[in-house]
Amino acid sequence: MRAFLVPDSQTPDCRSPVRYILRLASEFRIPLSLGMVHGMATMLARALVPVVIGLAIDRGLVAHDRPSLWLWSGVLFALVVLQAATTTLQERCDFAVNAGPSFRTMQYVNRHAAVLGADLRKHTSTGEVVNIGTGDIEPIGRALAATSRAAGAVVAIVVVAAVMLSSAWQLGLTVLIGVPLIVWLMTLAVRPLRRRQGALRKQQGELAAFAVDTATGLGVLHGFGGAERFAERYRAESQRTRRLATRTARTEGALAAVKTFLPGALGTAVVWLGAHLVLDGTLTVGQLVAFYGYAVFLATPLRWLTESFEALTRGHVSAERVCRFLRAERELPDGTAGTTGDTPAPAGPLHDPLSRLSVTPGAFTAVACASPADATVLADRLGRYADSGTTWGDVPLGDRPLAETRERVLVLRNDDRLFAGPLHAELDPLGRTTREDLLELADTAVAREVLDALPDGLDSQVQGAGRNFSGGERQRLRLVRALAADPEVLLLVEPTSALDTHTEARLVQRLRARRDGRTTVVFTSSPAVLSQADHVVHVEDTTAVATGSHRELLADDRYHSLVTREGDPT
Repeated sequence: MRAFLVPDSQTPDCRSPVRYILRLASEFRIPLSLGMVHGMATMLARALVPVVIGLAIDRGLVAHDRPSLWLWSGVLFALVVLQAATTTLQERCDFAVNAGPSFRTMQYVNRHAAVLGADLRKHTSTGEVVNIGTGDIEPIGRALAATSRAAGAVVAIVVVAAVMLSSAWQLGLTVLIGVPLIVWLMTLAVRPLRRRQGALRKQQGELAAFAVDTATGLGVLHGFGGAERFAERYRAESQRTRRLATRTARTEGALAAVKTFLPGALGTAVVWLGAHLVLDGTLTVGQLVAFYGYAVFLATPLRWLTESFEALTRGHVSAERVCRFLRAERELPDGTAGTTGDTPAPAGPLHDPLSRLSVTPGAFTAVACASPADATVLADRLGRYADSGTTWGDVPLGDRPLAETRERVLVLRNDDRLFAGPLHAELDPLGRTTREDLLELADTAVAREVLDALPDGLDSQVQGAGRNFSGGERQRLRLVRALAADPEVLLLVEPTSALDTHTEARLVQRLRARRDGRTTVVFTSSPAVLSQADHVVHVEDTTAVATGSHRELLADDRYHSLVTREGDPT
């Protein structure tokens, strides 16, 4: 298992799908090489079977030589045993070559998704990542595993052609001309299939992304009656995907017909020509039987060869999608000032020059935004998920190592996910707190009642995306996880939007006491939060227009209208 682990410094060559596949082939060269050797040995043994049968007929049956018949029968049995042994070894190598690159590709995709972090959404959708993991990983492994059969097919064709040339040059020449011609025709037939498979994979990715987005927002869609409309759109997109899949299947069917017809036509030509040579006395009866065996046998290596081309085509399409994802880069450059933990937190406010928003160190600050979208934009700037020239004290946040910023500044949004697994591991993924500390943090987030209602408490299982919790419960559990990280700066975007007023007031009181002396910023328009903040900043059009206490700002008509949902206070 250790051989499948990916070092952090290892980066695959993703400049092209071919380079990526060759990189995987180099990494798994031992099972790949052994698979090719066993594949060649298997097909060589099969290719020699007609020769041995022909010799047994000519030198044993026709010549009435019993010892020769026993000899060639023994050779035939040895070839059968060799086939059984090498086929078993080839299948084992093919499994390793199939599973290894597929698993390694999954590791690359998962690791790169983690490296992109918040930038992942800017490059692709969740559905696209899922589609890569479910539909594009296995074809890459199959493409590499097909090389063993392709190598065996080539060896078998070369051996058969050589034997036939030495016995009857007309038949050998027929095979030498016919096989490359069939391969060339198959290459031409595969090209439209490759284009349609690429288009189908793209459409399937878009459909999966649409399905994931719709399922994620299903509660909202039901809220304003848009579920049926989105269902109609999904039906239309799925029918479009079905039509594209049908056209691709027609191409695959035509290719299957071609794969059956061309080898059959070649075998017919070989048998017809061989029969004439027997009548002319050029070939013996045993050689005719051998040539008939070749005609039947050639269908297998030709089928293996065409299937290998098809597998390589599918693998190339999938590798292209994987490489496109792996080439995506983080939009935010890393800083150059030391490494994580080497530099102390700068003394001074966290300041965004674009919005003129300044956060006092160690204070509980509330930011009331006229537009909910402004809250996300400003939180991204202060948390360095967007480059805006934000400074922390006198140091530009962009000059500090990104990993350090992620450790010291935490942004909590309502679209952050709860992952499947034990609840205690989800709330404290870094293992920094004890179970007793987690319970205290749950009290702070007013989530103790959530834990008490669970059958196994902290050992209960969280379903994917926290589906077994309500919206308010997920909000409080996400807050527990954020508090367990214990960041120096905590930025919360509407952390109480799904809570009732009483629960919200208790949460804010406990949160303020827990974070006393540490920088906490809450983006909200809730009076229950604003009234307890040390400082309140009123933001309009992503610009800070007023600063003061909640009571002081209520004299401002625009602020009063925002937080009370009423008109002029007078």
